[in-house]
Amino acid sequence: MQTKPQELTIKAGRTEALYWQDLWRYRELFYFLAWRDILVRYKQTAIGIIWALIRPFLAMLISTFVFGNLAKLPSGGVPYPLLVFAAMLPWQFFANSLSESSLSLINNANLVSKIYFPRAIVPASSVIVSFVDLLISGMLLLALMIWYNFVPDWRILTLPFFTAIAIAAAIGGGLWLAALNVRYRDFRHIVPFIVQFGFYISPVAYSSSIIPQKWRLLYSLNPMVGVIDGFRWATLSGASTIYLPGFLLSTLLVAVLLASGIWYFRKTERTFADVI
Repeated sequence: MQTKPQELTIKAGRTEALYWQDLWRYRELFYFLAWRDILVRYKQTAIGIIWALIRPFLAMLISTFVFGNLAKLPSGGVPYPLLVFAAMLPWQFFANSLSESSLSLINNANLVSKIYFPRAIVPASSVIVSFVDLLISGMLLLALMIWYNFVPDWRILTLPFFTAIAIAAAIGGGLWLAALNVRYRDFRHIVPFIVQFGFYISPVAYSSSIIPQKWRLLYSLNPMVGVIDGFRWATLSGASTIYLPGFLLSTLLVAVLLASGIWYFRKTERTFADVI
């Protein structure tokens, strides 16, 4: 009995239509890349994941000394190290995500140029690696709260919401920089400047309450202002407040950053294998 030969139908645009389904189909590759990057980050280091604690801790000490002891900036009744570290968590997560995501496609050039898979998996996996560091650093925040006998209230339950906003900002910015870095290698030099400049224009080492009221809305054009204020509001009980118009503006800009990042990445993705 002769079997009927199978027919292969190639439809134009099928890959585009199934792109988001492919993200789920290739989830094992996503897990592998994230786990590999976690292992590589701390491979052959003497103290391993403790580096995820040392970096924000040293940054907190320096910021506390400069802005709290020398500049005498107000902390709203909160111990200054707590004020800084509550902001250092989302900021370092965002900064590390941008740095890692911007280089992710270049570092995986062999994989990108040889096989098909949704390229958004690569920068997204870099964000997950930074998220693991965020979770580890969160233990240090808990230790500081115990040290200062500072007990959070019900607002701590809203922390996952603000974390989700931080992840959206990191993915949106990471997609932009990953795509731009493939085409314009200058961005490997620009990203560190963006991160350094962003630290000073974000309320990390100081409270956003010191910004004059007439400039608060303009200051909130920085998407990380809403994220950082949200983290402080959730972790520092009633000692921190949220400027609602500014928070809504920052959150809206995060949504725009994520949507535009997805749009630009998808627009340029088809050329990555040719120019990388």
